[in-house]
Formats: sequence, structure tokens, C-alpha cells
Amino acid sequence: MSLDTEFERVSLPLENAFTISRGTQTAAENVVVRVTDDAGMTGVGGAAPSTHYGETADTVAAVMPDLLDVVERVGDPHAVREIETELRAVVNGNPAARCAVSIAVHDLAAKRLGVPLHRLWGLDPSDAPKTSFTVGLDETDRVREKAADAVAAGHDVLKLKLGTDRDRELVDAVREAAPDARLRVDANEAWTPKEAVAKSAWLADRDVEFVEQPVSADDPEGLRYVYERSELPIAADESCVTAADVPAIADRCDIANLKLMKAGSLSEARRVIAAARAHGLEVMCGCMIESNASIAATAQLAPLLDYADIDGSLLLDDDPYEGIDLPDGEIRLADQDRSGTGARPASE
Repeated sequence: MSLDTEFERVSLPLENAFTISRGTQTAAENVVVRVTDDAGMTGVGGAAPSTHYGETADTVAAVMPDLLDVVERVGDPHAVREIETELRAVVNGNPAARCAVSIAVHDLAAKRLGVPLHRLWGLDPSDAPKTSFTVGLDETDRVREKAADAVAAGHDVLKLKLGTDRDRELVDAVREAAPDARLRVDANEAWTPKEAVAKSAWLADRDVEFVEQPVSADDPEGLRYVYERSELPIAADESCVTAADVPAIADRCDIANLKLMKAGSLSEARRVIAAARAHGLEVMCGCMIESNASIAATAQLAPLLDYADIDGSLLLDDDPYEGIDLPDGEIRLADQDRSGTGARPASE
């Protein structure tokens, strides 16, 4: 068997400017990978690099030829372990770049077997939780409008970005617009430990489900302080990158939040989930702002999760790829009528 590979950079405009405590973006720079076998079947994967983890579209493009050389040299999409091991040996960092290749190889392997990826893994699609829909930071009236629009579109699980001096005002605005929605909040490391504990009290009064990454990932004792005193469950995101991080957060949070783009591969993402379960943690999977070239693969993990936050493609103004249907936030794996991850060009 022989494999041909290629990649391209794509700039994806967002429907609305997206702001978190670290900054604002109006477009997402993704890199799409394609791996084609000698029968003409193609696997697709995507990278959504984050500068927070030391990656940009430039760094992904720079290392991608070396990564794709590994795939062509191995020449077998079913040799996933060998490929992912060699990818890590060739490029130790750049997890989003490696993950794009991992997704494309998994997609092709499942397509060659004629089954959806979750079925290849033996997962029950009916176990998939709903995904939340994210409301980014903005002026208070605009946050209220975004929440109302999300509910009108059928989303009843919302995640609100916080980390400002208007946090209470923003939560109240969302609660006015969406009084019955399940609500989660994400501070993206913006609070001090004492601030996080104090805010957890009034967040609990507003029926918030949990708080994601309240303090800096560089402050593990601060995270423990919050966990031991918070009135709400705590999810660790930036503090949980790979499976090796799970033991260190096990006594500092209730929920481990993985992302494919920081894990570096689908196999590592599944290891994070297994490690979290072994340590008695609940599990959530999040995402960057991504095309369905990668979100469709994230959706395949949904039956293994307690919570999902995989709305990255829903924030785009236009996505060149379609994926798994997410009507009203439901991850419709049971309706998947394509093998592999379910990603395909929107033009098909």
C-alpha cells in the first residue's frame, strides 16, 4: 500500500468576534491535512493551533512536511500506533499539527473498513451528551443578545466566558436571556484563588453548573485552594494537557477537560479519558475554534464523555467542511451516514 499526503492552510472568518480573557479573534487559522490511499480513498484531519500552547498556522505548516513524511514512510493507515509514535519522535511539540495527522489517519482507517470511527472503537452513540454553546465576552447587552439567540436556535446548554470586572453583570444578563438553560462558566485562568472562591458563591446562587479553569495553570496550589473551598465543581482545562497531567490534578478538580489540539492525537485523548476515569474524575472534551475537519473527530469521542463543549465549528461564518450534525446541541452520532469521522467537503 502507498499513501499520498497533502495539506493546506485555511482562514476561517467567525460569525462574530470571539473574546475570552486572553484576547479577541475574528478568524481562525486552521490547517487541513489529507491522506489518500492507492484506491483513491481520502482521510481528512484539521489543526487549530493556539498560541497559548506555542503554535501558529506558521509553525504547523513548517513541521507538516516532516510529519507527513512519516505517514508516507509507514504507508498503512491502520498502523496508527506506529505512526503516532513516530510523529512524536519527529516533532515533540506542535500537538495540533500532530493531531491533524492523527485525525486524517484515523479517518482513512475507518473509511477503509466502512464504519464510523466511534463504531470502530465500539462506542454507543446514544451515550453522547449535548454540547454546550459558547457565549464569548462582549458588552453586556451584546452578551444578553447572544445568549437569547443561542436559546432561540435551540441550545439549552450554554458556556459563558468570564474574567472581567463585569462578571456578575454578564452572568445576570445571560440568566435574564436564558433562565432555564444549563449554564457553565469559564474564566480561562483569569481569577485569583480567593476571587474564584468568592465568585463561586454567587455563581451557585445563579444555578451555574460548574466553573472551568478559574486560576492560572501555573498555580496548582491555587487550583487546590479553589477546589477545596468552591461551592461549585471545578473543571481543569489549561491545567490538563496530556494524560501525564491527570495525576497532578486529581485532587484539585472534579472534571478533567481535554482538547484534541493540546493532547496531540486521538489516541492520547483517549488516554486522558482513561486516566481521568481511573482517578475518579468526570470528563469533558472541549475544542478550539475549528473546522469540521477536526470537530467531526472530536464528536466521535462523545460517548466517552460526561460533558461536551465542541461548538467550535458553530462559531464560524463559513466552514469548508461538514461534519456530525449538532442540532440543538445534540451530537447525532447515531445519524452518521458516512464512515470515518464524518467530515467531508461542504461542496460534496
